[in-house]
Amino acid sequence: MGETKHTGPVKLPKWPDPKLWVSPMPFGLGKLKPHHLRDTLKVVWENRDQLEFAARILTKGVCDGCALGVAGLRDQTLAGMHLCTTRLNLLRLNTMPAIRPDVLHRDIDELRKLDSTALRKLGRIPYPLLRLKGERSFRRISWDEALRYIAAKVKAIDPKQMAFYLTSRGIPNETYYVAAKVARFLGTNNIDNASRICHSPSKTALKRSLGIGASSCSYKDWIGTDVLVFWGSVAANNQPVSTKYMYAAKRKGTKIIVINPYHEPAMDQYWIPSIPDSALFGTKIADDFYQVNIGGDIAFMNGVIKHWFEMEEKNPGSAIRHDFVREHVNGLPELKQHVQQYSWEVLEESSGLTRERMKEFAELLAKADSAVFVWSMGLTQHRFGTDNVSQVVNLALLRGFIGREHCGVMPIRGHSGVQGSGEMGADPFSLPGGDFSDENVARIERIWGFPLPRWQGDIVGISLENALLPEDHQRKLKLFYTSGGNFLETMPDPDFMRKCLENIEVRVHQDIILNTSTLTDAKEAVLVLPAMTRYEIPGGVTSTSTERMVYFSPEIEGPRIEEARPEWEIYRDLAALVRPEQKRLIWFETTSQIREEIAKAAPDYEGIQNLRKQGDVFQWGGAWLCEGGECPTPDGRGRLIPIELPERRKEEGQFYVTSRRGKQFNSMIYNTRDPFNDADRYDVLMNPDDAGSLGIAEGEAVVVHNAYGIFHGRAKFARIKAGNLEVHWPEGNVLFPKGVYEKFAGIPEYNAAAVLEKAETFHAHKDRKYIKKRIKELDLEIT
Repeated sequence: MGETKHTGPVKLPKWPDPKLWVSPMPFGLGKLKPHHLRDTLKVVWENRDQLEFAARILTKGVCDGCALGVAGLRDQTLAGMHLCTTRLNLLRLNTMPAIRPDVLHRDIDELRKLDSTALRKLGRIPYPLLRLKGERSFRRISWDEALRYIAAKVKAIDPKQMAFYLTSRGIPNETYYVAAKVARFLGTNNIDNASRICHSPSKTALKRSLGIGASSCSYKDWIGTDVLVFWGSVAANNQPVSTKYMYAAKRKGTKIIVINPYHEPAMDQYWIPSIPDSALFGTKIADDFYQVNIGGDIAFMNGVIKHWFEMEEKNPGSAIRHDFVREHVNGLPELKQHVQQYSWEVLEESSGLTRERMKEFAELLAKADSAVFVWSMGLTQHRFGTDNVSQVVNLALLRGFIGREHCGVMPIRGHSGVQGSGEMGADPFSLPGGDFSDENVARIERIWGFPLPRWQGDIVGISLENALLPEDHQRKLKLFYTSGGNFLETMPDPDFMRKCLENIEVRVHQDIILNTSTLTDAKEAVLVLPAMTRYEIPGGVTSTSTERMVYFSPEIEGPRIEEARPEWEIYRDLAALVRPEQKRLIWFETTSQIREEIAKAAPDYEGIQNLRKQGDVFQWGGAWLCEGGECPTPDGRGRLIPIELPERRKEEGQFYVTSRRGKQFNSMIYNTRDPFNDADRYDVLMNPDDAGSLGIAEGEAVVVHNAYGIFHGRAKFARIKAGNLEVHWPEGNVLFPKGVYEKFAGIPEYNAAAVLEKAETFHAHKDRKYIKKRIKELDLEIT
């Protein structure tokens, strides 16, 4: 790992720099931009019944939004106060009262008329609920009745027929750890978490390339690096506080580059509310945009590497840091041979960028002494997501941008605490402290005191599909226990997901609010269990940020929901009912006891047992993983991996389509209109030239369709790469294939080829054979 410790927050410059201003017009008047003050006042009004409690959460708790790791109103990167609208939007989840009984127990079809936004606003789940097959409404039951019902089901089925899932909804390390332990105690390895549908390829790629499973650097390394690259990441939208880090980096002379099919306005310019001159005049963020095709990143990076080798032929040492590669990296000859096989014409066609643009980026990095590469779902949510990330690591290794100040590779997490999910073992491929190697299994068995199941567990998508297996199949899913999550709005092909959910015998939804998945029928029963938020858990809890900072979040004094319980405690009590004779093996009384065991089970987390009060924090692994180029691989060296170009077939009249986020947090939508581009949730972002060739006017009704589904929307002209479309997530998930998972990390595919045409043209052809003819070749979608 690393010996150097994080040196704490740095200060922003005292005086503004007018060269970075967007406009001399104060507060961006007349420009399309977020209205932070108005949004803040709206949040104050929503929380007017619990303002003191809300203030304590903001000033004492660790943010339950993105994974930047803001504790109270401060972090370890920049001095000063930090607060964003994402965190403010989530605040009401923690302060709102319980759902009224007359609403909660109404006819199920009446509740189903509400979307997830309306269901969220009903309030918190107050007590355990049960709805048996054929019953028209939920009925209140006791905790004892609920847990005994679930325990009886666990005893009646094969452990391979049950699965656990934990979302990233503010869930702390302690809950992940106990859930991971309880799942194995009950005999199943079918346990998964929210990173499966966001950053699972990041961990997989980093493991195979560098031997690590997390960001190699810290946010502080952004500030002062020569080049900061955002790859398929709209951090300004999804992690708004990060705009302060970008501002600080710009003031240090850092060049910020964005690589994305869409020229995202949030990454172009931003009005940062907590920096006075930025709040007034805005800040220019990106120095350049490289607009690749959807799925064209691998070709682009192969082009960069190809140019580096051409530079090396003319002037050795001009592009590759040979001293670093010689001492710390394997695979250079194989990578060179691989990239040289591709012609520039092939790379241009696949990437969507010219040879000149690829050379331009290559030379920018070749002249840089330092760089940090940041990425998100634009790279990971592909069926070749692991290869995308490994290709980024290839660039970093060739230039020696690993293991030192202002350098590194960073998968920026969008959810607080999700970094800790796999590290705590809530993953079918992981245990605390490592993977399922014989050595690690034996070590964990000694600590836990019981044998672990040795069979390979399923990722959550496969587990849900297993509900459709024959009744006598060993892996037919009969019990699904989900802590949060809404698979109707996060997975491709929502209709198929509904079918899977309805074919499970017993579903348990442990959550703080209702969502549309909660209301779906089951073959036998649906149970709903009320959970506490992280701020309500007695004894306080911890969460791990993107940069591996482990923060203590204290219990916050305030009102409590009638029967809500800490989630770790619910898992513990269930396990004790199933195997009472061995309950001592999984019994914890406090979160402090859990942390004591985490420190033993996950050696990187040594020190978590010392976190006891507000402000306590440590960073596992030091400031930089692979410090000095030494990687935690068998031979201590990083690995260059030749990456093949993904096959991408698009016939005449077809587009590549992918998804994007708007004013939302995960699948929780807070505004139907995007404040950065004024797009509606059902707008289809498209290039004006593409629209012109089809005779489509802006705002005109269009239909996007393929072999998987049909999406009705309106044309929205945007600065997006020609031949590409973007639709909002999750509304556009109907266009993506079910059952298609990345082969290394298991992330679902969120990209496809599709046809776009005027709605009037689509509906004018009553003969559905026409539609089938238009999409017959789409079985050869992006691979």
